[in-house]
Parts: sequence; C-alpha cells; structure tokens
Amino acid sequence: MAIHRTAQVHRKAEIGQNVEIGAFTVIGEHVRIGDGTRIGNNCTIVGHTEIGKRNIIYHNVVLGTPPQDLAYAGMETRLIIGDDNVFREFVTVNIGTGKGGAVTIIGNRNYLMACSHVAHDCELEDDIIFANGTLLGGHVKVESGVVTSGCAAVHHFITIGTMAFIGGLTGIVQDVPPYMMVEGDDPTPRRVNSRRMKRLGVSDEAIAAVEEAFRLIYRSKRVRAEVLRELAARKDLVPEVQRLVRFLQDMSEGKKGRYLESVREEW
Repeated sequence: MAIHRTAQVHRKAEIGQNVEIGAFTVIGEHVRIGDGTRIGNNCTIVGHTEIGKRNIIYHNVVLGTPPQDLAYAGMETRLIIGDDNVFREFVTVNIGTGKGGAVTIIGNRNYLMACSHVAHDCELEDDIIFANGTLLGGHVKVESGVVTSGCAAVHHFITIGTMAFIGGLTGIVQDVPPYMMVEGDDPTPRRVNSRRMKRLGVSDEAIAAVEEAFRLIYRSKRVRAEVLRELAARKDLVPEVQRLVRFLQDMSEGKKGRYLESVREEW
C-alpha cells in the first residue's frame, strides 16, 4: 500500500492490498477500496462508496458525493463500482436517492473520459466507453458495450441499449435501441453499429440479421408497429434481433419513448 503523506484517509475506511492513494486525496469514513486500485492526486471519495479491484482513478475525480436532487435529505444511499474501470480527470459520480433505488451502480471494464458525469441512481453495465464531457441525468440505464462521443447529454430515465453509439454533441431524449447509432437532433437511428458488434464478438450472421431488421424497421415505408409484430412472430430470429424487437416494443409503451419513466413509481 502506498498512501501519500498529504492524503486524508479516514481511519474507518477499508483499504485493500496494493492500493495507491495520491497527494491531497480525501477518503471518507464509509468508503471501501478493493485490491490494486490506484487513486491519483486531489481526488475526493466519500459517502457509502464501494470500489472494486484494479480501478484506475485519475486526478481530481469526485466519487460518492450527494445527488444533485433537491428532494435528497441525507438518507443513506450508495455508490457501487466494480472492477477494472478507468475514471479520467474530473469525472464525477453521485450516490443514489431514496426514491430511486438508493444506489448508483457502475459495472466492470468501463472507461469514463475526462469531465464525464454519472448522476444519481444510474446503472452502467460493462465495457462502456464515455468520451469527454458525457453527461447522464438521473435514473439512466446504460447497457454493456455502449460508446458515446464527446459532450453527449442523456435525459433522465433513458435506457441506452447494448452496443449502441451516440454521436458527439447529441442530446438524447428517448431510449436508444441496442446496436444502433444515433447523432444530431434526430432520434431516429442512422445505421447499425456493426463495427462495435464485431469487436465485441457478435457473429457476422447476427450482424447481418440486425442490419436486415434495421432496414425493415427504419427504411421501409411500412408501419413500424406492424413490422415489429411480424418480426416478433418469427421463429428463426437470432437473439440479437429478438432483443432489438423487445426493446422497441417496450420503448413504444414508455412515456415519450422512455420505458424506465413509464414503469417508475409516482413519488
């Protein structure tokens, strides 16, 4: 363990083996840090925050601070971070709220570039890449393999489907279907994120099937709900297309195309 002499580590904090903590970093009372995690200078990690193994936390990162929610009144909520994540400079992540599941979750092998923000009650799965300045509102779910470009901003209660791509300076106000690429002011997917799918091990057959489904759903002149019903009734769909169809059906039932918002409890 290597803790800089100027770091302030609360005596009750739980620090694993081979952890590095840089100069002027503050570690709070209820923080747990897993083996092999490296924390840079001037970081603040507070709240009921649990960090897994081998994470790399660069300078000036702030984790576990209270949510930016006017209704939050100091209730005991949490931030849980998995293994092998990278948090670049000035990333901020808040704990959850009592009205939204009480926990913010970040999975494994995610890369959050400088100045990204993850708000309260968000859930990030695995292998996600956020480019600089990506901003998530509260209660956002990001499925595995998603990539955003710089300064993407995501409305609260959005779901971003697996392996989707969001272009730079894009504001997301509706759910983003899995495997799709969206950018600019139009929420309609532009094309299939086939390169990302291939990189993450999806077969050529499955990619071709998703591309064919994309053409039927977004490029034909047929009613989308009718196309989805026909696809859902087919017995030969690959799992990726089945997932896309289910996602779009849920999305169509959500308020303003945000399925999580449609199923939340009224507070």
